[in-house]
Amino acid sequence: MLELQLKMRTMPDKSTIKKARRDKAKGKSPGTQAGEFVHDEIKKIRKGKHGARSAKQAIAIGLSEARRAGVKLPPPKTGGAELKRKAQRDTEKGKTHAPVSRTRSRARIKALKKEPTTSVSSSALSRQASAAAKKRSAASRSASARKAARTRAKNQA
Repeated sequence: MLELQLKMRTMPDKSTIKKARRDKAKGKSPGTQAGEFVHDEIKKIRKGKHGARSAKQAIAIGLSEARRAGVKLPPPKTGGAELKRKAQRDTEKGKTHAPVSRTRSRARIKALKKEPTTSVSSSALSRQASAAAKKRSAASRSASARKAARTRAKNQA
C-alpha cells in the first residue's frame, strides 16, 4: 500500500532538483532554475502520468513545484490577488519543508489524471509561446533576442 502511495505522489524528481541546483551554482536566474521543473512536468504529462487542461496549467504546476522546492522565484507581476497569494504560499512551503497532506496530494493527482495529455503537444506549446510573445512589446522581444545571441556567442567561444 505504501509503495502505491509513493508512486501516486508526483513530486519533482531528484534529478530535476539536482539540475536546478546546478543552474543556481552556475549563477543562472531563478526563471532558468524553474524551467527545469516545468520541463519535468511536461515530460510527466507526455508520459501519461497525469494530464493538464492546458499548456498554461502545465507551466503553472511546474512553477509551483519549483517554488515549493526552494527556487527563489518571485510571484508574478501580473495576475489576480489569488494567484499572487498561491505563489507566496508556495514560496513559504519551500522554506519550511513541512509534510504534504497525503489526502490533498491524492486528490490533486486524481483530478489531474482526468485531464488530457494532448495539452503539452509541441503544437500546443508553440501556440502558448506565440500567445505569450504577442503580449510583449517589440522592444522587449528584440532585447531578449539580442541577449540570446550574446549568450550563444559566449558559449561557443
